[in-house]
Amino acid sequence: MDNRIVYADNAATTQVDPRVIDKMLPYFSTGYGNASSLYALGQSAHTALEEARKNVAAVIGAQPREIFFTSGGTESDNYALRGMMHSRRAGGRRHLITTTIEHPAILQTCKALEKEGFRVTYLPVDHYGLVDLEALDKAICEDTLLVSVMAANNEIGTIEPIAEIGKLCHDRGVYFHTDAVQAYGHIPLDVQAMNIDLLSLSSHKINGPKGVGAIYIRSGLQPETFITGGGQEKGRRSGTENIPGIVGLGEAARLKQAEMAEESARVRALQRRLIDGVLRIPQTILTGHPTQRLPGNCSFAISAIEGESLVLFLDHEGVCASTGSACSTGSLDPSHVLMGIGLAHEVAHGSLRLTLGRFSTEEDVDHILEVLPRIVERLRSMSPVWKD
Repeated sequence: MDNRIVYADNAATTQVDPRVIDKMLPYFSTGYGNASSLYALGQSAHTALEEARKNVAAVIGAQPREIFFTSGGTESDNYALRGMMHSRRAGGRRHLITTTIEHPAILQTCKALEKEGFRVTYLPVDHYGLVDLEALDKAICEDTLLVSVMAANNEIGTIEPIAEIGKLCHDRGVYFHTDAVQAYGHIPLDVQAMNIDLLSLSSHKINGPKGVGAIYIRSGLQPETFITGGGQEKGRRSGTENIPGIVGLGEAARLKQAEMAEESARVRALQRRLIDGVLRIPQTILTGHPTQRLPGNCSFAISAIEGESLVLFLDHEGVCASTGSACSTGSLDPSHVLMGIGLAHEVAHGSLRLTLGRFSTEEDVDHILEVLPRIVERLRSMSPVWKD
């Protein structure tokens, strides 16, 4: 193995763009003021904070006053679900609807809410991972307060019909939250046109720093605050603001908005090349929707092989990949997403996710297509269930 590193796990996290780093650096040194302070050093930090808020809002057609900074997507998801179910807006309604293939930040929060006495409906999806709008419509009842459906799946890349879901929720008088951590900055989203009431996003998925994210909350909504303290973020999320991180998120968002169309086309071309090449391996299937999927997401199930072995052998060849979800490791159970789209247990165990991004190149794709077939051949030669 040479020293080449091919990073193909951009759905897990991304490299921070050097332009983002340059924007952040002054706020670790000369611009270190507390944004809540009245003196000039603090007000300079406050100005940077508000500039970032405008940039984050612009990507989704929101107003800056509707954006509130958090520690990341998980906190934003928790805030949306817990905050709304406990809010005055609930008006006694105690029913929440989500899907079986959501991120653990949603599913585990739903489980916790169930223990508090709330009722949760988990909608199934089809073999592509798409939500059935008719099933959603039937699930909404007088007690329903909130529907939470991710904009795009983190494992299989399927993009959900968010505009249609938002309209349905709007017509039925329930609130709509979308976990857009994977989608934000990668595909067009418009909270007004799509009738989205709350939206979660994260910086480190868009070539920004880790440890910072945001939640969009439509004006007029007041989910119950669960981090109390000094009243930062208009009392919605207390704690001294992480100015370097927020500035980084703001710059990453600005760059994504400016470059989304061009970058999406470039990454989709690489994606097609990689998918076509991998599918030449016998008994390999593409998981997720064939066309309605995030740019860069290439997810497969390769029969007669354990996904963990694939990832380790690829790592030996300098390729960073994942099996199932990189946010939930250490379990021998197959991915809940792959089981949710109807894959057999033994097939789901052979999952491989390769996700391309801003710094991916044709040479990266060629390297993967060079090493993966021989890794598969070697692993299958040792597999007790493989029949050539």
